[in-house]
Amino acid sequence: MTATADSVRPMPFDALCPLVGVEEEYLVVDPLTRAVAPRAAEVLERAACELGGQVSSEITRFQVEAKTTPCARACELEGKIRRMRAAMAAAARGEGLAVVASGTPVLGEVVPPPITDDPRYEVGIATYRALHDEQAICAGHVHVHLPDRERAVLVGNHLRPWLPVLLAMTANSPLWAGRDTGYASWRTLSWGKWPVAGPPPYFASLAEFEEVIAALTESGALVDPGTIFWDVRPSARLPTLEVRVADVPATAGESVLLAAVVRGLVVTSLERVERGDLGPRLSAERLRVAYWRAARDGLEGHGVDPVTGRLRPAGELLAALLRHIRPALEETGDLDMVGRRMEWLRAAGTGAARQRAALDRRGRPVDVVDHLVERMVDQDDPEVRD
Repeated sequence: MTATADSVRPMPFDALCPLVGVEEEYLVVDPLTRAVAPRAAEVLERAACELGGQVSSEITRFQVEAKTTPCARACELEGKIRRMRAAMAAAARGEGLAVVASGTPVLGEVVPPPITDDPRYEVGIATYRALHDEQAICAGHVHVHLPDRERAVLVGNHLRPWLPVLLAMTANSPLWAGRDTGYASWRTLSWGKWPVAGPPPYFASLAEFEEVIAALTESGALVDPGTIFWDVRPSARLPTLEVRVADVPATAGESVLLAAVVRGLVVTSLERVERGDLGPRLSAERLRVAYWRAARDGLEGHGVDPVTGRLRPAGELLAALLRHIRPALEETGDLDMVGRRMEWLRAAGTGAARQRAALDRRGRPVDVVDHLVERMVDQDDPEVRD
């Protein structure tokens, strides 16, 4: 959800169908070698001619970011994501390049990555040091309009049990610089090394949240509020709750599916908060193991239910998520679309499974990059066509 005039001025809040927007990070690649290319600045300059402030740089010169404005309906959001992706792909082509939606680089010399020139990143390098070595990674972020920060913190408590399921359904980073890692989301493992990353703690109030942030800042673990990298957080700059757990989805249709599911979770959770339910106090150890299993297996294996600690088929956990948010999806008008696309996802597999299928066909990582380039720009998007 980009910080344009449309998104920062006060907007009417609808608890049953809040506005939603997405941010997507992409990798710039050389279409001949298929390796990542440190030429983000050229792509961004050209893309800004059409998208303006909806594009921005990221920490490495391999990455670009694009953002939608807030949307009320999933069909509107899908149109904006498709336009955004098409504009980014066209800008890359204009520079003799391509862009792909993958959580990690499939090919290239990526350690250490070339860092974008920015004073903030210089401070970050001095603070976090070699943690930046594996930061050529790309996520998909969903912003849901929720201007009350107290409620946003408490809604985050309710989202925590479902974060591993969101991770499993969006896993799209099995390869790292030419090697199959054996994981569905290697991005999650790389990102988890940071001091303030992964699932957020349980917070009983906004005051407790702010106390923890103050302590983290005092310890030097945070450079600024933007380095609160938890997978759920009240946005530091927008009146939103931001969910950051996902690899960047391979296709526009999957990105819309993720946004609709996240909004359904927020609507469901907000109703419980309004009844005085502060959310379940999950074991941090169980949640950590659930993350690891989701990152390893995606939807193609088993997941850990963080409430019970039991191992269950990942498809059962996905079905439980849909049951949990079904009333909210009816309110937002997204139920039919989400149901169809979840069924497709279970049948076709995650982005990670499709990357591996492209690799298995000929055993060449370059074919994975070609697959990702096609999925970025395919406007028919048959994989999720309604």
